[in-house]
Amino acid sequence: MKVGMIGHHYPSAEHREEFVARVEAVAAEFRRAPGCLSATCWLTDDAVVSIVEWESEAAFTASLGAVQAADVDLAYDEREVRPREIIRLVAP
Repeated sequence: MKVGMIGHHYPSAEHREEFVARVEAVAAEFRRAPGCLSATCWLTDDAVVSIVEWESEAAFTASLGAVQAADVDLAYDEREVRPREIIRLVAP
């Protein structure tokens, strides 16, 4: 069963370019993990959106651990103007 995640991140205008680079670095780490099918970064007028898809729940869990252990900036702090919205998906 495939698993997905969509994250909406809301950086302040002065940190938007930096935040895009952060999300792209995290996406690259996800893509290195076994079982990750895709990891991409998209933009809306007010958000940086990350979309990741895995082949299974086990791959999802393993890649989250790998990304958390990697040297990437995952911090939620004053660079964001509102809380992140993370939606987890499961394919039927």
